[in-house]
Amino acid sequence: MGDRPGIVVMGASGRMGQMLVREVSAHPGMRLVGAVERAGHDWVGQDLGAAMGGQPSGVYVTDDPLEAMAGAQGVIDFTTPQVTVDLSVIAAQARAVHVIGTTGMTDADLEKLDAAARHAVIVRAGNMSLGVNLLTQLTKQVAAALDEDFDIEVIEAHHRHKVDAPSGTALMLGEAAAEGRGLDFKESYVAARDGITGARAPGSIGYSAIRGGDIIGEHDVIFAGAGERIVLRHIASDRALFARGALKAALWGQDKKPGHYSMLDVLGL
Repeated sequence: MGDRPGIVVMGASGRMGQMLVREVSAHPGMRLVGAVERAGHDWVGQDLGAAMGGQPSGVYVTDDPLEAMAGAQGVIDFTTPQVTVDLSVIAAQARAVHVIGTTGMTDADLEKLDAAARHAVIVRAGNMSLGVNLLTQLTKQVAAALDEDFDIEVIEAHHRHKVDAPSGTALMLGEAAAEGRGLDFKESYVAARDGITGARAPGSIGYSAIRGGDIIGEHDVIFAGAGERIVLRHIASDRALFARGALKAALWGQDKKPGHYSMLDVLGL
């Protein structure tokens, strides 16, 4: 029992949170030791299993991350930038692996995560799936192989409840394309176009976001040249793939030195 790392799930009542709870509980290599929700949430103080409509689990939901992290070796966090930044300090103090799937982080947020990563392992990715991380590598390679005669567009689609755009995955793909082509990511970035925009600027990378229904996640990287297009695509049909990737990251980080890692590190890519 003691050899299996104890894992805390942040935002346990959400769709991703409940998926993580189920995956951690069923995993033979780890154990669920804590669940956190925001102050005032109906689940706070309840047994997590009962709150999810099942059998009592013995794990009670708390609104105190410090309490939840006592004795934990890892925390999985798909929440909001401010919650993630605050939690990074607590996780670093506990020397627990902090797996971050939170998107919408600013440069200032990332600087704070870098500071926490001097004391503990942080694994952060805009997407935890194997397929997306392979797509990222392919995007970089194709961008490096093609010159500016091929324009690059990133198109992503998600469910109606997603609050940030472009998605973290789309930005990750755009960063890979910019790196492959030797461009500055920020200077090449062009958000969704509207109105009379004029001709496309050479060397730009465009982004488009679709929001609707229950789309889990779809991403296309289009390389459009004269007379031909190359389209790299990933479609997620099961949200559990993100949870499984996060669990893999939590286990991978247990014996690593403090640092700010990505899923590419976890997957050896």
